[in-house]
Amino acid sequence: MATFTRRHLAAVALVATTALLGTAACGGGDDKSADDGPITLTVDVFGQFGYDELYKEYMASHPDVKIVERGTGSNLDEYSPKLTQWLAAGKGAGDIVAIEEGLLVEYKANPQNFVNLLDHGAADLKGNFLEWKWNQGLTADGKQLIGLGTDVGGMAMCYRKDLFAKAGLPTDRDAVSKLWPTWQDYIKVGEQFKAKNTGAAFLDAATNTFNTILLQSAGNAQGYSYYDTGNNLVVDSNPAVKQAYDTTMDIIDSGLSGKYGSWSEEWVSAFKQSKFATIACPAWMTGVIEGNAGPGAKGKWDIAQVPGNGGNWGGSFLAVPKQSRHQAEAIELAKFLTSAKGQIGAFKAKGPLPSSPQALEDPAIVDSENAYFSDAPVGKIFATGAKSLKPVYMGPKNQAVRTEVENAVRTVELGQRSPEQGWTDAVNNAEKAAAK
Repeated sequence: MATFTRRHLAAVALVATTALLGTAACGGGDDKSADDGPITLTVDVFGQFGYDELYKEYMASHPDVKIVERGTGSNLDEYSPKLTQWLAAGKGAGDIVAIEEGLLVEYKANPQNFVNLLDHGAADLKGNFLEWKWNQGLTADGKQLIGLGTDVGGMAMCYRKDLFAKAGLPTDRDAVSKLWPTWQDYIKVGEQFKAKNTGAAFLDAATNTFNTILLQSAGNAQGYSYYDTGNNLVVDSNPAVKQAYDTTMDIIDSGLSGKYGSWSEEWVSAFKQSKFATIACPAWMTGVIEGNAGPGAKGKWDIAQVPGNGGNWGGSFLAVPKQSRHQAEAIELAKFLTSAKGQIGAFKAKGPLPSSPQALEDPAIVDSENAYFSDAPVGKIFATGAKSLKPVYMGPKNQAVRTEVENAVRTVELGQRSPEQGWTDAVNNAEKAAAK
């Protein structure tokens, strides 16, 4: 969903965010006993998790439960500070809270804030998740399971067929995939597109492309990005970070970016106004695109292979805070939402790629097509290689560091800093963020 910034990352919906913040004081369901009628379970999310129909199904079979979701569509950078505040205060959080993978390490540092799902039968569910996804949810000593996995990121490149046709480029997804086996090829195609003066930029934002390249490079090499597995900050010493930065500078220098700040109102409007032709596209991004571009763009989008070699961007977990007044009921709902059936339902609704091997093998996933994206075979595009995805380790202040590095990329994109100055800012500000 996302990452989301990331899932994660997800589309900004200011109205939804306002609702999330405005109801923050409620949190934790209600004080009703079973004799008073249904209890309310509050689920806090960011972005688009695709749970609406699953909620309805669950409530139909559990008439004693009412489910309320908060934060749908909200930006991760808005969501996570509120969650941190609620956990620190001991009140305000939902009965179930979504945690993005880049922030999981921070929350695992305070496991006392969460119910240990291993004490509630979760160990029996280990085989329902990719092994590395299950392990991510465990504390370092393996004695506590903070959350159950929802999705993984799987990478592709979404593109506008109509804009490609306008620029005289191929529109068939296989032909488009062959245009850019590498990121340098992607830049060359972008330059061809730019020369045709279609009125649209080649890509939405340099930061999204940067993050895609970084996670791809890190997954195929060291297995970590901003922090090594010893939790040492390595922004300035990890070749994957500098490589991704330099490639992104080439993209900026070629004038290919629309410069729409990811998750901003301008970014959302740019989808509707057909202002860019390509966007780095983890599985969960398909739901974001459809939500932002609207029904009028159905059939104008398609999905091709991402330049380079694979990659994984995004993925989240569902956790139950100890402050929940309905822990037992919340745990059962979290198990349902993260079951193979739940993950298949979420994929069908909004596109987040399951982290369940059973779901990934199900014909409902493998044979699935997405009508909005020109009947693209999303199951084959995203699910086929999901079991071999290589996770990237996220350190204790990953999100804060990532924000500073991407802010530096953004200043270069906007012409406020040179690439050299931007890199210096990225390193220095990342160090400051990690030290807080």
